[in-house]
Amino acid sequence: MSQQVESISLMDTRTRALVMAGCLLGIFTAAMDQTIVGTALPQVVADLQGLQHIAWVFTAFMVTSTTTVAVVGRLSDLFGRKPFFLLGVAILVLGSALAGLSQSMTQLIIFRGIQGFGAGMIMATAWAIIGDVFPPAERARWTGVMTGVFAVASVIGPLLGGWITDNLSWHWVFYVNLPLGALALVVFVLVMPSVRPQSVHRSLDRLGMSVLVIAVVPLVLAFSWGGSQYDWLSPEVVGLMALAFVATLVFLRVERDAVEPIIPLSLFRSSIFAVVIAVTFLTAMGMFGSVSYIPLFVQSVIGTSATNSGLVTMPMMLTMSITSAAVGQVLARTGRYRIFLVVGLAVMTLGMFMLAQMDVHSSRGEATRDMVVLGIGLGAVMPILMLVALNTTSHQMLGVTTSTIQFMRSVGATLGVALMGSLLNSRLQSELVSQTPSEVTQNVPASLLQSLQDPEILRDAGTMQKVHEAFLGLGNQGEQLFQAALGATKTALAMGITYAFLVGAFITAGALVIGIFLKEVPLRQTHVVVAEGALPPDSSHDEARPKAVEPAPIADPALLEAGDAPAGPPAGPMDLAEP
Repeated sequence: MSQQVESISLMDTRTRALVMAGCLLGIFTAAMDQTIVGTALPQVVADLQGLQHIAWVFTAFMVTSTTTVAVVGRLSDLFGRKPFFLLGVAILVLGSALAGLSQSMTQLIIFRGIQGFGAGMIMATAWAIIGDVFPPAERARWTGVMTGVFAVASVIGPLLGGWITDNLSWHWVFYVNLPLGALALVVFVLVMPSVRPQSVHRSLDRLGMSVLVIAVVPLVLAFSWGGSQYDWLSPEVVGLMALAFVATLVFLRVERDAVEPIIPLSLFRSSIFAVVIAVTFLTAMGMFGSVSYIPLFVQSVIGTSATNSGLVTMPMMLTMSITSAAVGQVLARTGRYRIFLVVGLAVMTLGMFMLAQMDVHSSRGEATRDMVVLGIGLGAVMPILMLVALNTTSHQMLGVTTSTIQFMRSVGATLGVALMGSLLNSRLQSELVSQTPSEVTQNVPASLLQSLQDPEILRDAGTMQKVHEAFLGLGNQGEQLFQAALGATKTALAMGITYAFLVGAFITAGALVIGIFLKEVPLRQTHVVVAEGALPPDSSHDEARPKAVEPAPIADPALLEAGDAPAGPPAGPMDLAEP
């Protein structure tokens, strides 16, 4: 059974290990639910007859998970991590079971939304639990491991989803996570202590939560639909953007006056936190927005079979997993992170530029090489950003700090995918006009030529064969016209995708410039646990804040308490928590 302790940091080594095992199981389950569906969707759509609603399978999950992350982090600071983590896993398991039982696309979309609520709760609390259990010097190891687990799930998810769909049924894509979630629930119920959070006030910011939801939902929808389902200047997208902007202004006003704000604005007074947020947003925007189209390039331009779609990004994800775990170990020993962040961002930018140099003649080996470089950079950067913020955050603000960073990463990724998709489509259309030879446009019916210029046909062998036969029906020149038109489509698609890679590289380079200005604060070897009713240790430096309104969230270097020793060698068992 769980221990009765005043602070989670005072648990014994065995209990800590079990708590982290449950945490990693929860993260793995949430990541699998996010990635396993993609390869099963064609069969799902065929069975449920809902091709026009396919985008909502992802959008519903994204909207609910992003909104939940933004809210639950602060709530876990006020009311404890355990209930929200357990509730998140339970909701995720329930949503998975219901999704597997879906008999229509409408049901599947609703149940995917339920899954998103659970995944958002897990993501919002799991990273904060690391901060509860370990002091900053030890967190480095676990942030690296957790990032690696997420990367591994991103590799296994598509592969497992494809295998299950081919050999069992797409329904089992959702059932496969039930035992993992159930195990995580059992572990946490038995070993995770229920610790009363050390906070002066526990009033619930209901107004702030409501306005935040009104701001987040239209923002995510606008980014998800912009450039794909609707034009960026369409009334739908512009209206959603306007609603999100107005709601954001109202939210800032509400949070300024709230007793226990759902996202304390004092977080952003710290230069360290501001840099972390900016780098997180830009790296997510550039990286996710670009690498989302790596499978399209490898399958459609290079020509790898779509059957192996789950293997396309494996080099990048595996390299990212190994690097993140290794960097976490080094950080725990040295306590220095700025050099790893800068080098990691530089390697990321290099990897993006290398991807941008590919063309229609590139090989699978070249793509793999470029993805490995990008994975090394990602593995160095991803765990550091969370670690830096937690290192200079008071214990009372761990939840809201981690959830704010994840919220910005999610928004940046959603915007990046939408922006790069819009840029890709725009460049594709212009290049199709310039790359298609005049003899093709003059001798091939417009409807037939247009069918070959759809990039999706490059991954559909059956449809490609039918179009090829139609070209052969044009006479002796049919084969020559087909090869010329096909080459033009591949060239145009390659130029569109590499253009997105290039834009992503410049965005990542912007993150590198900002990251150079990150202040380095040595990783603390001990927890700072504030007694109930006491102000955080850096509160004396924030006289302008009303008493008991916002706990001081971030301590800049000058504000760190004198007793916080920088990290040297790893802390021993007795050094992990202050008595």
